[in-house]
Amino acid sequence: MRPLDWVVLACSLVFIVGYGLWRGRGSNSVNKYLLAGKTMPWYAMALSIMATQASAITFISTTGQSYVDGMRFVQFYFGLPVAMVILAATAVPIFHRAGVYTAYEYLEQRFDARTRALVSFIFLIQRGLAVGMALYAPAIVLTVILGWPDRLTTIVMGVLVITYTVAGGIQAVTWTDFQQMFIMMTGLAVALVTAILLLPGNVSLIDAMYLAGAAGKLNAVTTTVDWHDRYNLWSGLIGGTFLALAYFGCDQSQVQRYLTGKSIAQSRLSLLFNAAAKVPMQFFILFTGAMVFVFFHFEKPPVLFQPVELQRLEQVAPAEFTALNTAYGAAYQGRRQAATELVQARRTIDDVRIAQSVARYKESQKAVDGARKQASALVERTGGSAPNDTNYIFLTFVTRYMPAGLVGLVMAAIFAAAMSTISAEINSLATVTVVDIYRRHIRKEASDRHYLNVSRWATAFWGVYAIVTAEYGRRLGSLIEAVNMLGSLFYGGMLGVFILAFYFPRVKARGAFYGVLAGEAAIFAAHTFTGISFLWYNVIGCLVVVVTGVILSRR
Repeated sequence: MRPLDWVVLACSLVFIVGYGLWRGRGSNSVNKYLLAGKTMPWYAMALSIMATQASAITFISTTGQSYVDGMRFVQFYFGLPVAMVILAATAVPIFHRAGVYTAYEYLEQRFDARTRALVSFIFLIQRGLAVGMALYAPAIVLTVILGWPDRLTTIVMGVLVITYTVAGGIQAVTWTDFQQMFIMMTGLAVALVTAILLLPGNVSLIDAMYLAGAAGKLNAVTTTVDWHDRYNLWSGLIGGTFLALAYFGCDQSQVQRYLTGKSIAQSRLSLLFNAAAKVPMQFFILFTGAMVFVFFHFEKPPVLFQPVELQRLEQVAPAEFTALNTAYGAAYQGRRQAATELVQARRTIDDVRIAQSVARYKESQKAVDGARKQASALVERTGGSAPNDTNYIFLTFVTRYMPAGLVGLVMAAIFAAAMSTISAEINSLATVTVVDIYRRHIRKEASDRHYLNVSRWATAFWGVYAIVTAEYGRRLGSLIEAVNMLGSLFYGGMLGVFILAFYFPRVKARGAFYGVLAGEAAIFAAHTFTGISFLWYNVIGCLVVVVTGVILSRR
């Protein structure tokens, strides 16, 4: 990055931390620290909910996911609006009227302490594993830009987040999320506009969309019924609805956002805003990845976007790599020529010529994809790990082709996204640790000041934990898929027990407890012994919990 980029990035980070510390003033009681005294307006909660989910993983990996697999990932979110409407009508008033700090506290009111402890423990496992991934994502940024050790980046990021989250609690988290969301969307919009403006003068936006469509990158909706396909209309509408219900209705990192609302109406508005805005936002992010894909038709990308493995190949297998790179260069030139011909053919009324140009273009794309697959195979054959190209594509575009200052702005957006997610997660982990574990089972009677101090220490602990576990992020593939896969292993069981609590008044504590265990067993069995898409885990787990709970409660 150039000096101006560093100035923009540094100023943004200082502003975020300073703003968080300023907004967190007055968090001098447990209620204010964990629930902001229930003073949050709907718009602050709405953007905080969106920012918590829109992590750095979203910016780094979702754009790359579109580059590699097209826009069909947007179907993952098709069930979200349905889920938000359901939760606004049910979960919001139930949690508010129960007067709880956590969603799991309500389970003791409805069932018993054992069920509450079990689900709290499941949340701590699931979210504890995910927080390291969220912190690792921005570490890729400086690894690509400067070659710094990603461990150093995670430490710096973790310390920044811990600073204002420990000091200001949920109030600091929510208001920093609010302004971080604006930084994120500005950075993403700048990246999209840059990708379009840097296209050759004879390639319009419509031409770029046509090329992306011909390559299968604008495949936003897939109607084929395939249990093994991760992203299609049916898995998105059904599995996605169950996942969104679990995430926004059972995951404390989201529930805690709307528990801070001034009223039930304000909390409902925050969810309904996300129902309307989330799918368009994801479409926008994926469309940016598709335009970056077209941009790299006219600017030669590396055969592998993972710089470390690329450099290693040049050293350990120079002859094979040179031959492969030569073949890749020829494939790239062929695709560029085919893309240019297709753009020209599209402007004619000659259907035969257009069809021939489309066929040549698709063949040239296969040649490029084939060369990239050979490069990945060569990496593994020479003792390297499979390159996670998806996570490096967008960053390669940003750092190599965007103007000075704008690179710093996009980097600031990625860091802001990471910090918003990490702060929310460690804050929710601390809340569950203190409210559902420490105050309930370890020290039941103590002063408010004592629990406030324990909350701060718990926040710091989970922040350090995130730094330590971020080390494992490097072993994963597409981070956006990894984090959603992880959630799906646990969310079905959590959702099932809340459905029992809300809608099955005759179900007893025994049925709820063993229902959760049965649901989790079913999910892990599906993961181990079948090849179905992970989105269906949420449906399977939820249904098993409900059926088991109902049956056991009849005895």
